[in-house]
Amino acid sequence: MALRGLWLISHEQEAQSTVLFSRRYPTVEKRAQFFNGPSYVPIPEDGPFLKALLFQLRLTDEGQHFAECRDGCSRINKTSVYTLQVERKDLWPVVAFRKSGLIYVGLPLVEQSLMPRPSLFSISGISQAFDFLSGLLAFMNSNQKSEAERSAKVAQLPSLVMQACPLGTPLDANLNGSLENSHVAVSSHTQKPPAWRSNTYKGKPQVNICIIEKVKSVQYDQRDVADMWQVYGTITCKCDIEGTAPNVTVGLNLPANGSPLQDILVHPCVTSLDSAILTSSSVDAMDDSAFSGPYKFPLIPPSDLFNLCFYTSQVPVPPILGFYQLKEEESQWKFTIHLKLHESMKNTFEYCKAYVPFFNRGPITHLEYKISYGQLEVSKEKSLLIWFIAKSALWRGFITTEYMAVLWYHQLTDQLFWPMEIGSIQKKTPTIRFSMLILIIFVQNFNCANLKGFERYQKLGSVAAVRCKLPLLYYLLGSLLFLFATYSAIILLSISENCLFRILQKS
Repeated sequence: MALRGLWLISHEQEAQSTVLFSRRYPTVEKRAQFFNGPSYVPIPEDGPFLKALLFQLRLTDEGQHFAECRDGCSRINKTSVYTLQVERKDLWPVVAFRKSGLIYVGLPLVEQSLMPRPSLFSISGISQAFDFLSGLLAFMNSNQKSEAERSAKVAQLPSLVMQACPLGTPLDANLNGSLENSHVAVSSHTQKPPAWRSNTYKGKPQVNICIIEKVKSVQYDQRDVADMWQVYGTITCKCDIEGTAPNVTVGLNLPANGSPLQDILVHPCVTSLDSAILTSSSVDAMDDSAFSGPYKFPLIPPSDLFNLCFYTSQVPVPPILGFYQLKEEESQWKFTIHLKLHESMKNTFEYCKAYVPFFNRGPITHLEYKISYGQLEVSKEKSLLIWFIAKSALWRGFITTEYMAVLWYHQLTDQLFWPMEIGSIQKKTPTIRFSMLILIIFVQNFNCANLKGFERYQKLGSVAAVRCKLPLLYYLLGSLLFLFATYSAIILLSISENCLFRILQKS
């Protein structure tokens, strides 16, 4: 669930009410507009919203009088969920309660239509909004002794809400421990574990980190066309730490000539992050002012293995240079592959594999190859070649496949009808052979017309099956009529020939 908006309002008996803090989430607002449909009511500005809220809570002079929309028998309210009159429309459900001169307000997202109005028990976002506002209440009331301390806490609310409710989604975490630089003491009650930490660990503390980087490269081997490459990285983490909600900080340092990380996406368990890390994007031009670390990720880790973050990087050169030549002959491919490790890369690989996939082809039936190093194998699916390259081979400049030929079986054909054996038919019944040739030629000419009705064809044993739309049926019916006329003409010619032969014999 998510929240459409948050407000913290100051209300004293003799002072004017003011909005101390407010936060709206445009992405959640788009979702509300989609889910609510025609019953959607937009959130007004802080001024009209504050006026409508104080009127609903009877905290204004004019709100002390009877109002049918608020005090009628149909509006008896025994909960802290209110309906605000905004531009003659009802903004609902607004969760609000007062405590120590402050009004805590939240507007949860309702993922359904508001007409008819659903029951409060069916909206899970209401309880989540209460829980988050209760956390704000505990944060504001802990060790608060003066007006200056309250002002300092209000100044920390933007950072706190950004960490505890990113993009409008509240995290099930203790708000007192969300800010690393917060000097507020943690409350004395038992700390509630976050929702993603299902169980606790007991034993020797250890943290395992795995970094996987994939380089996607397109190399044209042409001077007028620039090569393209991009690094995509994933940091996987496994933290075995004792405690209900332990705080762990993972630090990353780039090498001396390392490129800055960009497009960083972190796990929701990360409690805080430097804004310079999030704003670095691969769309922007690379300059010297880009943030290059150190990268620190404070987090409350889950119990199991999780992806700490994803990132991209723009390296100056691709690690492996490649080149290949391809030649196709009927159902056979012949190609040559050259691979070379860039001189700036260190050979610290545990292994190196090259995959050569064949898409939209049948299974590989025959393989002949000659390579300089390593071993070549065919995958179990018969559609992928795997080249196992020795580690020492990468030190020796280019490694090549001097010759590789691949043969596979075609499952589909470019012809509509496969060649048919009709020799035996020709000897016995020339007329049947003649009509069959007419049918084959007619359908093949029809295939060359490239009509829209044609969908797919496939050889089934010795019979060619054709699936088509309505226009093709018309042409087939026409062909049958043509064959019927041809048969009739042949029969008439045969009868005429026999009659003429008998007349000649009698004469």
